[in-house]
Amino acid sequence: MASLRPDISVVVPLLNEAESLPELTQWISRVMDKNHFKYEVILVDDGSTDESWDVIEKLNNKNPYIKGIRFSRNYGKSAALNQGFHNAQGEVVITMDADLQDSPDEIPELYDMIKNQGYDLVSGWKKKRFDPISKTIPTKLFNGVTSSISGIKLHDFNCGLKAYKYQVIKNVEIYGEMHRYIPVIAKRNGFGKIGEKVVQHQARKYGTTKFGLERFLYGFLDLLSITFVTKFKKRPMHFFGSLGTLSFIFGFFTTFYLLADKIYNLSMGIRGRDVVNNTWFYLALVAIIIGVQLFLAGFIGEILTMNSHKRSDYIILDKVGDIA
Repeated sequence: MASLRPDISVVVPLLNEAESLPELTQWISRVMDKNHFKYEVILVDDGSTDESWDVIEKLNNKNPYIKGIRFSRNYGKSAALNQGFHNAQGEVVITMDADLQDSPDEIPELYDMIKNQGYDLVSGWKKKRFDPISKTIPTKLFNGVTSSISGIKLHDFNCGLKAYKYQVIKNVEIYGEMHRYIPVIAKRNGFGKIGEKVVQHQARKYGTTKFGLERFLYGFLDLLSITFVTKFKKRPMHFFGSLGTLSFIFGFFTTFYLLADKIYNLSMGIRGRDVVNNTWFYLALVAIIIGVQLFLAGFIGEILTMNSHKRSDYIILDKVGDIA
């Protein structure tokens, strides 16, 4: 009996895109039928205030491969993608925006890169963009900083058109503005074969953009969160303990030097300045206190980690033999 599992799941987060949905879903279905893919389209309505949900219901009545999820209010793109990932069953998962700026014609090549070329994740690169300069310049800055910090050489982290191996989307959880950093999260989880494909970018046909410049600020804060948490969540003492030790050593040896210098001067009959009247003494004292506090923070973090039920939430890709 043939597997009922789809070859491809297309996850589309959306907010007030009623006008574009019929054209987008027809385009996707056309591409899938032409290439003989078994597929599902998961439309995640992130609290739309227009007729988007009514359109989704009508599309589902015409085509059962088109499915819908509706949020009670606007939670953000990351939440929409996270819910779409949770429900996706395709061997390859494609994400794209609902505004028709991403072309479904790219799907077959993206699928091939995941299925046949062995990539864990493939990110689209909108090399030629139709966005205003107020959006392109911050985007280039954002991509440059992200690439530098993460070590992942991608030109367009923010491109909504991406392809994922099934195991990748089942082992990432995103919130806030973290959808831009799925490649970073995937790499931290051991899915390191990340590719890039130049994709067609089309001018927006309906409506207006839903994102403002504040997304870049939130995005950078989320990048710092991801970098810190993924690196030190299993070993907080390595971070806090290292900083605490350095701070304590600085304070201890500074204090030791000041006291030794004072004793030496007294032995030479030089009165000099009292240690407690030296600014360096108070800096050293503060450094010692901070060092102890950081070390204790790391120690407490280790205790919490050891007692967490997720202490060993490591990702297992496969098993062989009689293993439960």
